[in-house]
Amino acid sequence: MYQVIIIEDDSMVADINCRYIENTPGFAVQAVFQNGAQALEYLKGHEVPLIILDYYTPVMNGMEFVDRLHGMGKAPDIIMVTSASDAQIVCQMVSRGILDYLVKPFEYHRFREALDKFRQFRERWHTHDGALRQEEIDEMLSSGAGKTAPAQILAKGLNDSTMNMIRRFLMENSSSMFTSEEIAERVHLSRITVRRYMSFMVETNEITSTIDYQTGGRPAIKYSFGKIKQK
Repeated sequence: MYQVIIIEDDSMVADINCRYIENTPGFAVQAVFQNGAQALEYLKGHEVPLIILDYYTPVMNGMEFVDRLHGMGKAPDIIMVTSASDAQIVCQMVSRGILDYLVKPFEYHRFREALDKFRQFRERWHTHDGALRQEEIDEMLSSGAGKTAPAQILAKGLNDSTMNMIRRFLMENSSSMFTSEEIAERVHLSRITVRRYMSFMVETNEITSTIDYQTGGRPAIKYSFGKIKQK
């Protein structure tokens, strides 16, 4: 039985989602939340394989929720069920590895297709034992699973979506240098999390770092996506 959580602030839509899930064999609703913040707090102590997510919810939108979820080191499958059909939003959510994208209003058969896609991907690839052949990897990436990668998890327990969020911030501010604390504040992640990503990106020569001795206190390590000019 696959447990599902729903993030939807419209009670009528949430009820419809619940009914669709409960009417699909092999699926059950584990919890329903009105916003992403409530769901993130719940997920600190619970594991769930699938999330039904609305983009427009109070406190944070769907994109912010996914980034913070990945920042926690969690990567469950996500099906978007939303009225957000703007091309930029759709592309940004797809780039974050969502499984499927349903635009309201929709009928049960389309919702069932998304659940079947999740089931097929989960049962075929998550239970695969041993190394994959190149053709199997190609099939995985091009199959109806729709994900850019099975779980977007990098080496050392790092997450691709969180990496991309930090990378975008540094690229958009490539003329400036930032400490890990400053980056953490700007991208809304913990300092410990950001430090891990900074260390990895320095090790792989993606960013540069320098020690700032002019802080008036302890020297600080600063990072930049562009070439740092030494003072």
